[in-house]
Amino acid sequence: MVSIGMVVLGATDMGRAVAFWTQALGYELREGGAGQDWSSLTPAGGLGTGIGLQHTGAPGDTHPRVHLDLYAADAAEQAAEAQRLVALGARRVDWDLYPDDPDFVVLADTEGNRFCIVNTSHGHE
Repeated sequence: MVSIGMVVLGATDMGRAVAFWTQALGYELREGGAGQDWSSLTPAGGLGTGIGLQHTGAPGDTHPRVHLDLYAADAAEQAAEAQRLVALGARRVDWDLYPDDPDFVVLADTEGNRFCIVNTSHGHE
């Protein structure tokens, strides 16, 4: 049986991507630090899925096939986290695929990688 070791995101500016995701999630650089082509981030406590940042020259896709879902307990936490992450350098995405009553908001990190903040009080987990 396999398990998820990490989620990999593309980055054109490794330092900026490392700074954003370590602050956004409270992650730390894995021993060895940031490299020019690859950086590994892990949860501060060591448990959980890691994030790999891989250098790329390609821009983020309009409708990416892989993204992160960050969970918020309710609408207030979702709004507060969206505001906090935008202050760290994320941007809101004008997403054309929102349903009528979305339980998520779409943001992009400093590298254009899309991610969602999901309000889990809608029953999504």
